[in-house]
Amino acid sequence: MEDYGLVSIIMPSYNSSRFIDESIDSVLSQTYQNWELLITDDCSTDNTIEIINEYIQKDNRIKIFKHNINSGAAIARNNSIEKANGKFLAFLDSDDLWYPNKLELQLEFMNKNKIAFSCSNYDQIYENGEFNNIIIKVPNIISYYEYLKNTIIGCLTVIIDKSIVGDFRMPNIKSSHDMALWLLILKKGYNCFGLNKTLGTYRLVSNSNTAKKGKAAKDVWKVYREIENLNIIFSSYCFMFYVINAIKKRI
Repeated sequence: MEDYGLVSIIMPSYNSSRFIDESIDSVLSQTYQNWELLITDDCSTDNTIEIINEYIQKDNRIKIFKHNINSGAAIARNNSIEKANGKFLAFLDSDDLWYPNKLELQLEFMNKNKIAFSCSNYDQIYENGEFNNIIIKVPNIISYYEYLKNTIIGCLTVIIDKSIVGDFRMPNIKSSHDMALWLLILKKGYNCFGLNKTLGTYRLVSNSNTAKKGKAAKDVWKVYREIENLNIIFSSYCFMFYVINAIKKRI
């Protein structure tokens, strides 16, 4: 297997003891093995730290960083990004899963087509692990203006070639900081290229920020108005398509 370079996997955790072992196992199962897993824990009060430390004892590619103050997922992700040594950055939350060939196939896709920013299809499971038979399929190419209307890029599917895109951080907002980052990269002229393969599984957790649809929608609006500085007419136009496409993803 070709070695494309080190992949730094960015994982925030907060009271993740129910699922984080499955998430880490999906990394350990990767057919592409040149990776480091950087977990920043945001002041968990359960036994998340103990679970992570058990994995660290078995595999030194897994590293943990601990916050002293609960600061939110964006700050946790940024802390891991700052510690990353890899040529590539990939993102996986502590309740989501990767298919075993995710890194291998996506890095091959990026290398073959000289891509700096990519994503893939993903499926969904409920908290109990049952699939809901919905697959989120991504377009072949996503530009800045297309993404404003359709936030279809799943964070767990993204890989970025940092050697091309350069240094970056996620904006510190509650539930749409990944959206704001993708827009930042797209605005720099790097389109996101979609790989038409299902390579990840998103877990639908009832108490997550994205599960709170009203709050998530408010954060999308905040990205339009306060981060992208779009005028209210264009923001409303994009938001209309955002709502339509959000409904389509759930059908």
